[in-house]
Amino acid sequence: MAAPSPDRPLRVLVLAGGLSHERDVSLRSGRRIAQLLEGAGLVVEVRDLDGDLLPELTGNPPDVVFPLVHGSTGEDGSIRGLLELLGIPYVGADSGASRLASRKPVAKGLVTRAGLATPEFVTLPRSLFQEIGSSAILAAVADGLGLPVAVKPEGGGSALGVTVVTEAELLPDAMVACFSYGNSALVERAVSGTEVAVSVVDTGEGPVALPPVEIVTDGPYDYDARYNAGRSEYFVPARLDAAATEAACAAAVTAHQALGLRDLSRSDLIVDADGAPWFIDINVAPGMTETSLFPQAAQAHAAAGGRSPAELYATLVAQAAARGA
Repeated sequence: MAAPSPDRPLRVLVLAGGLSHERDVSLRSGRRIAQLLEGAGLVVEVRDLDGDLLPELTGNPPDVVFPLVHGSTGEDGSIRGLLELLGIPYVGADSGASRLASRKPVAKGLVTRAGLATPEFVTLPRSLFQEIGSSAILAAVADGLGLPVAVKPEGGGSALGVTVVTEAELLPDAMVACFSYGNSALVERAVSGTEVAVSVVDTGEGPVALPPVEIVTDGPYDYDARYNAGRSEYFVPARLDAAATEAACAAAVTAHQALGLRDLSRSDLIVDADGAPWFIDINVAPGMTETSLFPQAAQAHAAAGGRSPAELYATLVAQAAARGA
């Protein structure tokens, strides 16, 4: 692949779509990022995943790939691993770090070692239910973790397959919903508090937290609440006091570093009544739609005197190009 020339703009391939349940969100994210990068003067193409992708990448490789495929293949390191094999630079965490971050139990274990708090949890593969029986397992969950609990797929995002269970008799239905999106469930004790998302960017001077985004919904912050305007209300920056804001931002940076991420990430946290942040999840390919949390944080960062979103994303692309494959 020829080195980018200062005489021409970088050519960027935005990967979006795929076959996961988050396909539509990914496509919307890809279109939005492409529009912003084009506004920054880059040459951009949005590309879905199909049988012609690899021949195209090898025959006419872009300067940089911006991976925005959500779900398992988009965030588990597999696409990024292929790009590494092909020697094509890309924005975001490398394949190894993506594999760690995409498995919720693994990510929780690593951030806990780094000093962060995360709710008590258990991971339950579908096969265990077949071997032991669901009644005994769910009784142990209710007794051991207490209620309410959050039941969610071990991987994936956009709150697909996630249920907050307040009564033991609702656990079986929650497990069925969860197993519709994966073969292993993570069940964690539900923590009360303010739900915030803290995005982190690193443009070459170390990871920095963007303004926290507070999420308020009428009911659970599920798929519909995330991507249909009007279901959720957002406050940017979050309505936290200075100490709680600092703690949430520090937690997101710690999680980013503990998992060996680069360029960008988004941590989902619950800030309890004492102002302490609880780590819930982290995303290496956060949504970039009009209602997504990372773009809201980027816009607030710009309003406070930082780079505009277009400049920020273009900087990450240029950084990836300079870093190489």
